[in-house]
Amino acid sequence: MARRFSGRTLVIASHNAGKVREIAQLLAPYGVEARSAGELGLAEPEETGASFLENAELKALAAARASGLPALADDSGLSVPALGGAPGIHSARWAGRERDFAKAMARLEKEMRGKRDRRAHFVAVLSLAWPDGHRESFEGRAHGTLTFPPRGEKGFGYDPVFQPEGYQVSYGEMEPTVKHGMSHRADAFAKLVAACLAP
Repeated sequence: MARRFSGRTLVIASHNAGKVREIAQLLAPYGVEARSAGELGLAEPEETGASFLENAELKALAAARASGLPALADDSGLSVPALGGAPGIHSARWAGRERDFAKAMARLEKEMRGKRDRRAHFVAVLSLAWPDGHRESFEGRAHGTLTFPPRGEKGFGYDPVFQPEGYQVSYGEMEPTVKHGMSHRADAFAKLVAACLAP
């Protein structure tokens, strides 16, 4: 049986403004006040895990212990079968220190030249950790295809080059309310809510 979250304040263990905003919007209907790690001045731990799960748990645990509050971390990325699963857990690293995702998308487009298989999927792992070290983690996925050149100004990261299955628009062109209902993060979040937040 999963541990229930019973507090009012949850630390979002991220310094990525787009990710914090998206998670805070998902949490809002549950009366949870989201505080970001950046807002609390928490250090950003090095992501040394070999998987999305390891990195999410590492970040959640570091924020929970540093803040003394339960913390929620997300580790997510884009996986492309034609590139052997890359960029995968290195999705943010492709954007460099300056988090320049235009650069990351240009690299992706270059790596995909001559490849017919345009399938891709986003993976998100959400890990909820308590200061005592307990963790609950949930994975979500969204399948689709890569589309170049990038389309749309909404979202963040690789959103403008990912067109989810069943849609004619990229994540970058999609209204946030629509994306929140069907994205990889929404899939993981629905599992987390059912296990840890729902009454």
